[in-house]
Amino acid sequence: MNHDPRQPTATAEVVSTHHVFGAPCWVSLTSRDQEATEAFYGAVLGWEWKPAKLGDRFRVALADGTPVAGIAAVASMWQMAVAWTPYFAVPSADEAVARVQERGGTLAVGPLSFPPGRAALLADGDGAGFGIWEGELVANWEGWRSAQPAFVRLRTRDAFDAAIFYGEVFDWASERPGCCEVRYEGGEVVLRSGGDVVARIESGALGSAPDPTIRPHWQVHFTVTDVAACAKAAETHGGGVLSQTGDEAVLRDPDGALFTVTSHRER
Repeated sequence: MNHDPRQPTATAEVVSTHHVFGAPCWVSLTSRDQEATEAFYGAVLGWEWKPAKLGDRFRVALADGTPVAGIAAVASMWQMAVAWTPYFAVPSADEAVARVQERGGTLAVGPLSFPPGRAALLADGDGAGFGIWEGELVANWEGWRSAQPAFVRLRTRDAFDAAIFYGEVFDWASERPGCCEVRYEGGEVVLRSGGDVVARIESGALGSAPDPTIRPHWQVHFTVTDVAACAKAAETHGGGVLSQTGDEAVLRDPDGALFTVTSHRER
């Protein structure tokens, strides 16, 4: 029987969103073509795959045996956008949804039960989509934190306004023990959890821009050893390269989902 990486093993310490909250805890891709998606990310990022208990359209990506991401081939069936989405840990999905709506955000889906937890998809006031997760976290939680997802970056109209919105939703920089630390560094808002940089927020996005890379959105960054090789593989396997520097590239998969590969690990 295949084990669902979101389920704790007998030897893994169970970590829940009651212990770790406010920080990104998972990333998931909504796609159209499951086989093409698996082939593309296998070639570009070297991922292997395991079934998820949610059904045939769902897969869990493994990097060196560590669960790093979820793939849901439901974009066409559920009339959803093709996109990478970060999920943030919350003690209560219902409370988080209420906070989002009270502050001008919107609820797209949920909260829905996905044992061993609950999830919802939302958008902030500028339209940037994100998810929330309440419940048990990925088995080998520290392994996920140190695996390929380096961090997530929000490109938005005003970083300070966004930091206030998310800070109030997720209890950032609050008096709660274990909350995420927020600082302004180098022109960006930087979020740290347990001392690690887990998110950045930067200004400059345009709400009505036709280019999806300019509109407010959360961008998922994956750590790789060879950015140029990933970019070449993306083009070879039906994707594209939107921009590329020495240590970072913004890539597009065959369905149009955007993500970043970087050789720079945040600290």
